[in-house]
Amino acid sequence: MKFVRKQVLTGELFCGVWNNIGSTLTAEMAGLAGFDWVLFDLEHGSADYESLVPQMQALEGTGTAPIVRIAWNDPPRFKRVLDLGSSGVMVPWVNNAEEARQAARSMRYPPEGIRGVAYLNRATSFTTKFDEYFAAANDNLVTVTQIETGEAVDNAEEIAAVEGVDVLFVGPLDLSVNLGIPKQFDHPKFKEALSKVVKAAKSKGKVAGILLAREEQLEETVDQGFTFIALGSDSGAVASGFRRTMEAFGRYKK
Repeated sequence: MKFVRKQVLTGELFCGVWNNIGSTLTAEMAGLAGFDWVLFDLEHGSADYESLVPQMQALEGTGTAPIVRIAWNDPPRFKRVLDLGSSGVMVPWVNNAEEARQAARSMRYPPEGIRGVAYLNRATSFTTKFDEYFAAANDNLVTVTQIETGEAVDNAEEIAAVEGVDVLFVGPLDLSVNLGIPKQFDHPKFKEALSKVVKAAKSKGKVAGILLAREEQLEETVDQGFTFIALGSDSGAVASGFRRTMEAFGRYKK
């Protein structure tokens, strides 16, 4: 079990990548490449709970932490992925402090939270490390709340103030759509929203995160103050690689 919350909260750059194909091999490739974290996507990706286990197993021994995005801010979804050994949970569509508190409580065992307790699961090494895991989990699992609407941006400071919330993570496409400027990531309104999220996170001792699609976005994003950053995905890398290959063929096809 890899705990990384303290490392995340230092505010140092924490480098990640999306895994949405559901492949154990691309998960292992990401781990061997040296990413700090891999996001296994149960919201929009191809994986399910059964395929999640071998993907996380593929990271064993690589030093890369598995973070799982659940499909909704629903307490039973948290305990499923946490019991399977996730180092943290990304929670979509968190719009206010009340929803953030629900997420933080769902991450934690009583009395701090409402997570159910079980002995026999992967996170506890099937009972052999239960006491160690139970004692450490509440303080060491990463809670990542997604900022995807104008309401969430307006409430960013209140969300960041919630005890147990660690990362305010911008979902760029959803946020741009909900701001009425789809895919206009250079729009002043979008950039202002990013600034508000970073400022809110830093004001409460938390960190700001975001998913990037292109390498050339990285410098500006780091300069803005984002530190929990995912750049690209396994599906994007494969798709763009195939396209480049076909472009090479295209020079010779008649």
